[in-house]
This record gives sequence, structure tokens and C-alpha cells, in this order.
Amino acid sequence: MRRYTNIFSSEHNRLSGRVLLVMMTSSLLLAACSQPNAAADSTPATEPTTATPTEQPKAEIMPVSAHSDTQPTILKNISATVYKDANCGCCKEWVGYVEGHGLNATAQNVEDLSLFKERYSVPQQMRSCHTAVTTDGYVFEGHVPAKYMAQFLKNPPSDAIGLAVPGMPVGSPGMEYQDKFMPYKVMQLNKDGSTAIYATIESPQQQS
Repeated sequence: MRRYTNIFSSEHNRLSGRVLLVMMTSSLLLAACSQPNAAADSTPATEPTTATPTEQPKAEIMPVSAHSDTQPTILKNISATVYKDANCGCCKEWVGYVEGHGLNATAQNVEDLSLFKERYSVPQQMRSCHTAVTTDGYVFEGHVPAKYMAQFLKNPPSDAIGLAVPGMPVGSPGMEYQDKFMPYKVMQLNKDGSTAIYATIESPQQQS
């Protein structure tokens, strides 16, 4: 009887450890987006909501370097409205990041982000915490690097409506956390509702 009791205790301890690890990892991924904004944006939200992050592929955590400032005006002469939650800290970080690359961004705090994602045809599995729409009607969902925004806008594919970075990958623009980086994909959103890989980001240098 003691033998079975010991086996049960050992299995229970291992299971508890795995549950704790999953909870800690989830907390780290959401940490950057859970900080309230210190300054108010253009339209306060009375009932903040956030998009549910999509699951990112398991990948090795790598050191992250600072974003390059060698092309600070690659989004010059481009204007966009960013629909976001009033309390989303990483959304505000991303807006500051693209403004640093020349984008004329107007932040709009909205009560129901899903309405805007549906309006601009962002597929459910491609959604993130904010949606940017240029004056030309192109959509950039989530933490898309300025480099790929500029590349897309310079020569937009005829069947595409924009780009998306699903979820909130650690180390992507606006989602910096300590020295961590998780590889991710920039996805092309097509007019027919389909998606395709636009770029695979495997190191911090690729998004600079």
C-alpha cells in the first residue's frame, strides 16, 4: 500500500509543477500588455476589451537586441488609425515604435475591438490586441514590424488587404520583455479571407 501511495504522490508533484510552469509562462507573455497607459489617447473606453491572443508556435527563447534606428523615416508620408483598448500598454508601445519610423498614427480607444476587426476583415485566427488601418485602407493587425509595413505598402500584392502578426509574440515591436525573443511569422491577409506567410522572423535582427 505504501508503494502505491508514493507513486501517487510523485505523479501529483510532477503534475503540479507542470501546471505552475504553464501559468508562469502565460503571465510573462501577457505582462507587457497588461500595463495601463499613463496618458489618455483620443477616445476613452468605458468597458475595455482585448482580443484573445492566438497561440504561438513553441520556440526557443533568444536574446533580443534594440530595434534599428537606421531607417527612422521608412513610413514617412503614411497615415493610419490604430484601434486599441484604452488599457493596453503594448499597443501604446507599438504606436510609439511606428511613429518613430515616420508613421503619422492616430490612436482610437474603442469599447469593442472585434467590431473593427470584423469591419476590416481580419480573420479570427489572425487577430491581436490592436488594428491599424492606413488612409488607403490597408490593415496591419498586431505587432507588425515597420520594415514589413513599408515593404508591403511599397508594392502591395493585388490580392492582399494587409499584414498580421497573430497574438503577441515576445520580443516583437512593442512586446519587448527583458532580453527575450520568440520567433514568429508575419502573415499576409488576402481579400478572399485566406492567409499566407509573408515573412518568417527567426531573430531580432530580421525585424530591424
